[in-house]
Amino acid sequence: MSAVFPAIRSELIKICTLPGTWLTTGVVLALHTLAHLQAASLFAEAVADITPDGMIEIFIGRPEPAAEALLEQLVASSLQMGLFLPILAVVMAGQEFRSHQLGATVLAVPRRGRLLVAKTLAAAGYLLFVAVLIAGISTAFMYAAVESWNPGLLLTSDAFLGHGKFVVFAVLFSLTIFAITIIVRGALAGIVAAVVLITLTMTQVATAIAPALDALLPLSAGRNLLLNPETNQLSAGPVHALCVLVGWALVTTALAGVALGVRDAR
Repeated sequence: MSAVFPAIRSELIKICTLPGTWLTTGVVLALHTLAHLQAASLFAEAVADITPDGMIEIFIGRPEPAAEALLEQLVASSLQMGLFLPILAVVMAGQEFRSHQLGATVLAVPRRGRLLVAKTLAAAGYLLFVAVLIAGISTAFMYAAVESWNPGLLLTSDAFLGHGKFVVFAVLFSLTIFAITIIVRGALAGIVAAVVLITLTMTQVATAIAPALDALLPLSAGRNLLLNPETNQLSAGPVHALCVLVGWALVTTALAGVALGVRDAR
């Protein structure tokens, strides 16, 4: 295992020195901040109008228990931005295919299995970092909204559990796209794969065929893991969703390992 650490460090250095990584990260965080700035007044007004019995009306005509509704919005806002993290994964995975440097990497780490483990763990570490930043931005804006009502809401176990679920989804879904990009050996094909998987959930095509089929999609699993089944129409429970996300990440990573092992390093 100690032999893997130098390879992980090398892969992490490549990720952190790639201009596309920083550019994509900056765009994702900027979009997340902008989205919160646009919604800030909506949440502030909703919190100001919380009734004495603890009901809030974030959406007109739909009163909800304030604490539960605000925590769900906290997680949902991160989930929406989590849809852009696969693009970051594509940038990280596709760098060596664009620059034709994979051959040099293989010479440095000739064992393809070790190379894949190093790439995957380095990518997971950086994706974890960005996912935590996204959750932090969501928390900062929500704190500004609830500061005068109940700032302690953001320190509850439910809030931390929600953040934890988001981070798990963001990392596993992005690693799935990372592995697919390695399999198809191209950033454009990786982006197409990500768009297809997202579209299948957003258009509810799989739901129309069978809810059980929808539950097997990674984005659907993220929704099933993070959102409240009492206020959202979900296709499976959180345990099933977590298994689906882990399964996608493991299977695609294994296939990426096979692809690296049988193809020329170009």
